Formats: sequence, C-alpha cells, structure tokens
Amino acid sequence: MQALLTALITWLSANYALPANYDLPAVKFAAPMEIASIRYSAFGPQQSREAIAAYNALPADQRQSIVSIYEDTTKTIVLPVGWQGRTPAELSILVHEMVHHLQNLAGLTYACPQEREALAYEAQEKWLGLFGRSLASEFEIDGMALLVKTKCLY
Repeated sequence: MQALLTALITWLSANYALPANYDLPAVKFAAPMEIASIRYSAFGPQQSREAIAAYNALPADQRQSIVSIYEDTTKTIVLPVGWQGRTPAELSILVHEMVHHLQNLAGLTYACPQEREALAYEAQEKWLGLFGRSLASEFEIDGMALLVKTKCLY
C-alpha cells in the first residue's frame, strides 16, 4: 500500500497544484454504514443520528453513494470492506481520497465542504480516463451530480 500511495502522490502533484508531501495517510477498511457514520459525525450527536437515520431510510442503491471518506483530524482514508484496488474504478476511489489528504496536509481551505470535492472528482475523472472510463460509466456520476457535489449551493 505504501508504494501505491507514494506513486499516487507523485501522479497527483505532477498533474495538479498539490504539493508532493510524502507523509502517508493511514488506511483502514469499514462497512458502508460505518463510513456514513464517520461522514455525518461532524454534524454533532443529534444531527448525526438524524442523518444516519435518513441514510438508513434511503434505497440500497442510493446508500452506495458514500463510497469512502478521508478523516482530516486522523489523516486516515477509510475504504469499504472488500476494496482491493484491482480495477481502475477501485483505484480511482483512492485517488479521490488522496487528493483530500494532500489538501489537508497543505492546509488548503474552502468556502464549503463541496468546493473541496471539485479537485478530487477532477483527479478521479482524469485517472479513470487513462483507462477509457469515466465517473459516469463507473459510478453513475454525471455533470449535474458533479455540480451538486462540488458547488457551494447555500
């Protein structure tokens, strides 16, 4: 995993305005529900419980939209149980989270959490493109979904 993370840092820093910081993140694996719980924990206990209840009420196909997460405070990438990095799509998930790791290490700030996602999705799309694939073909993320996921809409 260390060699893969190091190679991704080199690729990301060569292709984007991200510093090549080789302070590697921790990587752990979790069930989708735990990943969702981590994502919503920033809202506070009551809001977190409400968000998780809303998440559980979603149809199964929509619950899959939370694939992985990066925890800024612990510098940890959380990947889904079963992730093996054997396909361009699986590796693109790691690319996406490595962008967040490098953003975190660089101390970059954003107007809202969604704005931080723009570069991560751009890098993920470029990675997939190397293999003739796209966010749309692999994750059903189209232009409208990207707009919602990457713009401050409040």
